[in-house]
Amino acid sequence: MKDLSLHIMDIVQNSIEAGAGLIMLIIEEDIQKNMVMITVEDNGRGMTQEVLERVVDPYYTSRKTRKVGLGIPLFMQTARQSGGELIIDSRPGKGTKVVARFQHDHIDRPVLGDIAGVVSLLVGSNPEKDFIYKHYLNGNEYIFDTREVKDALDGMPINELPVIKYLKEMIHENLTNL
Repeated sequence: MKDLSLHIMDIVQNSIEAGAGLIMLIIEEDIQKNMVMITVEDNGRGMTQEVLERVVDPYYTSRKTRKVGLGIPLFMQTARQSGGELIIDSRPGKGTKVVARFQHDHIDRPVLGDIAGVVSLLVGSNPEKDFIYKHYLNGNEYIFDTREVKDALDGMPINELPVIKYLKEMIHENLTNL
């Protein structure tokens, strides 16, 4: 995948398919430490140890619609190629946490991409889910929480097109000012 936001979308889709009601995305960038870390954590059904061991195999998938599962293996490959690693922690009935670390200045590290577009698309496509997105850049932080947005909307659906457009612009502006 040409940018990290597409990997994020794929991993969050796994969380949604696992029945998560709350999905947290954390992106930490620290130029001085030469590090980018992406964490996706959910409260979905989780995985057994057996599934956890197999999930990095591109020929393993729990989906019935196709016979390969490339999301996690590709994300792992991208992290490793970029001087980093991918770690998955999961417990049945508790949820899953995927952490990918990258060397910030590594020539093979893809750009972050359209994070605002990915977050707004995921929120608009899954209005019944709650998302928390935290972005840290050199000690500064931005936090987006759909629970707060839904309260502020006072009954207006979060998946209305003008709302999604506004959320994308708001997230983009806040990231630009980070």
